[in-house]
Amino acid sequence: MTDHDDEPELAGYEPIPPRRGPRPVVVMMRVVVILAIVGLVLPGVLVTYTTAVRTAENACAVYIAMDAPGSIGQRVAFELSSPIGPGWNCYSVAFGGQETLVKAFGLIPVGFAPERNRPEPSDS
Repeated sequence: MTDHDDEPELAGYEPIPPRRGPRPVVVMMRVVVILAIVGLVLPGVLVTYTTAVRTAENACAVYIAMDAPGSIGQRVAFELSSPIGPGWNCYSVAFGGQETLVKAFGLIPVGFAPERNRPEPSDS
């Protein structure tokens, strides 16, 4: 008499063998998918970052020339804490290394656009 004779619901039960690890083909497919996703996302992130750096540096150069003509240099930095929150900041560097915040650009730096003198609307 076996142990299963008392319990009819276990008649014909065979334990499931322990599960093996994933097959090599599955592992290889997972690696290929991860590399493909990285290959699609990484270029966009790099282009966005380099464009933001270049735009912030160019706009900072214009603001330094206008607002701090006596400075000997400039520094552009992305900072999490700034006067307007996280974003790009433009600093002028004076002789002796003292830095002064000239402009806070925010998360997405925009190029310099001078204010235009608009003609007054005429009353016609």
